Amino acid sequence: MQAKGGSTARPARDERRPLPFPLRVLAMLCAFVFMVAFAVVLAKLTLEPSPASVALTHTNLHPGRSLKAYLDQPALRDAVKQIGGNVLLGVPFGVLVPVVAPQARGLLRVLLLTATVMLLVEFAQGALITGRAFDIDDVILNTAGALVGYLLLGRRLSRAVHARRRSRPQ
Repeated sequence: MQAKGGSTARPARDERRPLPFPLRVLAMLCAFVFMVAFAVVLAKLTLEPSPASVALTHTNLHPGRSLKAYLDQPALRDAVKQIGGNVLLGVPFGVLVPVVAPQARGLLRVLLLTATVMLLVEFAQGALITGRAFDIDDVILNTAGALVGYLLLGRRLSRAVHARRRSRPQ
């Protein structure tokens, strides 16, 4: 197909084809393995007791309060570690969820699923884990990380792995 001026035109969005079936299966299998590995890392990072931190932990239900506390610390490295770490923790959701669960494709669905999972993690931390507390800012930062992951890679990967639903002619 030649476009005006002799250059080859890109296929329209509706004409894009997903990867061949064996590659799609392999991509979904890899994404599933990475999702399981991510779940293990998430559990290890967030659900291990921290008895040394008991006196330092405080529940935060006010968005921005922890962020302000992080940024008010004299050592910028600690703020970057806390904020950046929470953002990075959400990135795998934005990349892997649309590949592993095609019904969860789409920006809003990925963000809602990430926020729900991270809320559950935070509730578990606050209710069950020594030296951990619920922090709404962690949920916000994790969800922002999922947004970054989805926009940078998740959307493209899910389109490559899963065929788009075609609307029926009327």
